Amino acid sequence: MAVRIEKSGSVWTVIHSRPEARNAMDPASADALVAAFQSFDADSTADVAVLWGEGGAFCAGWDLKYVSSLVGEQPLAALDFPTDGGKPPRGPLGPTRLELSKPVIAAVEGPAVAGGMELALWCDLRVMAESAYIGVYCRRWGIPLIDGGTVRLPRLVGQGRALDIILTGRKVAAEECHRIGACERLVPHGQARAAAEQLAREIARFPQRCVRSDRMSVYRQHGLPVRKALETEWRTSVASVTAEGISGAGRFNAGKGRHGDFLDIH
Repeated sequence: MAVRIEKSGSVWTVIHSRPEARNAMDPASADALVAAFQSFDADSTADVAVLWGEGGAFCAGWDLKYVSSLVGEQPLAALDFPTDGGKPPRGPLGPTRLELSKPVIAAVEGPAVAGGMELALWCDLRVMAESAYIGVYCRRWGIPLIDGGTVRLPRLVGQGRALDIILTGRKVAAEECHRIGACERLVPHGQARAAAEQLAREIARFPQRCVRSDRMSVYRQHGLPVRKALETEWRTSVASVTAEGISGAGRFNAGKGRHGDFLDIH
């Protein structure tokens, strides 16, 4: 099986393993990744997921051997968005159209190129090894970005920088990704998975209803005027004050977490 899950408490690591193809995505892998993340989102014992490509590559994109076998428009029509606004099918790279309620962290070693870049951009955070890189390598073959790259990359790095990356198809090394905001953490070669799992454990320590409502509010405010965004934040997050915030304030009042101590909070 090209996709497996390893669990450590409330942290799940979803592993894509097609090293013979540099973890390029074929339909079976895409379906398996969707199923894995749907299971993660539905499981009440799971809080944070890490996505990692085994064998030294995060993902080399859509499997072009598979793409070259397509005939006519029918195979692509199966991935089209429904005209009635209903639930869309999976993306070519699998989970890129899922809107989860919990955070996912990409652990990027080696290439995250073409659709692999889009898969990393779908995640909430990206931890990149210093030897890792992104790039729209599919620019060479006339394959467009169809897994959210033209949507998510500009939101992270700005329109001009995104267009420079998208139109040229150039290699963007991890250091530049970190500098322009395409990744959030930079770690030594070979350490991306361990660092991402440590970050996941840090996030999983906190009261999770609050984590999830704040995360959701960030996404829901896109494109809204300030007043509407503030209203959306309030309606998204206010319930977690009574669900978790009041008891958390009580723990602080009893002496926990003083002077910015993030360790003694339970």
